[in-house]
Amino acid sequence: MILIADGGSTKTSWCLIENTGKTTLFETEGYHPFFVNDRYIYQSLQNNIPQEIKDKSSDVSDLFFYSAGGGYSSDTDNILIQGIAKIFSQANIKIETDLLAAARALLGRSPGFAAILGTGSNSCLYDGRRITDNIESLGFLLGDEGSGAYIGKKLLSDYIRRYMPSKISDALSDHYQLTPEKALNELYGDALPNRYCAKFAVFVKQYLHTSYCSELVYSNFDQFLENIVIQYKDYQKYSFNSIGSIAFYFKDILEQVVRKHHMKLGTIAVSSVEGLINYHVLSVK
Repeated sequence: MILIADGGSTKTSWCLIENTGKTTLFETEGYHPFFVNDRYIYQSLQNNIPQEIKDKSSDVSDLFFYSAGGGYSSDTDNILIQGIAKIFSQANIKIETDLLAAARALLGRSPGFAAILGTGSNSCLYDGRRITDNIESLGFLLGDEGSGAYIGKKLLSDYIRRYMPSKISDALSDHYQLTPEKALNELYGDALPNRYCAKFAVFVKQYLHTSYCSELVYSNFDQFLENIVIQYKDYQKYSFNSIGSIAFYFKDILEQVVRKHHMKLGTIAVSSVEGLINYHVLSVK
C-alpha cells in the first residue's frame, strides 16, 4: 500500500491507498522543515495519526510526502524523512515539493500554470511531468504575496500603525483580545510566525463585506500577479490554476485580479489530495 501526504505549513492532508483500492483520509498539522525538527515531527505524528493507520504502518511500502520547504535540499529533506521514518519504518519515503503536488493535482499530465495560495504562496510552469520554471516566492520574510501570511502581515501592520478604519480595528481587538503591544509580542515570540499571521485571514473573510478587507484581499492577489505571475514567459496563454485555502475562499476576488491581467481562471481547489490520489492511482495502474 502507498501513503500520500500533502504537507503545507499549517496542515498536512494524508491518504492511505490500500492494495484493494480502499482509501483512508486523515489530517495532522503541517511540518515545514525550516521551522520544525525531526523529533517534533515524530511526536506530532505519534499523537495525531489515527490508531487504524498506525496498525498498518509497517505495510506501507511507498510514502510520497509533498512538503512546503521539502524537495530543495538533502538537509531539510532528512529532517522530514527522519521524523516520518520513526512511524513508517518500512516505507520508501520520497520527498517532493508541495509545488509539484499542486501541479500534479491540478494538471495531471497536461502542461500549464499552477500556484499555491495558502498559508504561503508559490507558483510554477509545468510540462506534464516536471516543473520547468519557478519564480521564487521568497518565503514569509521577503515575499509570499498572495498568501494568508501576507494578508495577516498587512492586517497587523495596519492595525498597529492605526491605518485601518476604527470599526475594523475595534472588531479585531475584540475578536482576538488583541492590543498593538500584544500583537507585536505574539508575532515576534511565535515559533511559527507565518502561521500566526495566516490565521487572521479568517477574520478578513468574516469582514469581507467591508471595503477595507475586500481591498486588502484584492491587493494581496494583485501583488502576486504583478510581482510573480506576469514574469513568466507568455503567461497570458495559460489558465490560472491554484491549490490553497486563500485561493478557494477568496475565489471571486481572485478571479477579478486574474482577469485584470488577461488570464482565465482555471481549477481552484482547497487541497491537492483528491488530485494526487487520481495521479498516483493512475500511475500504479
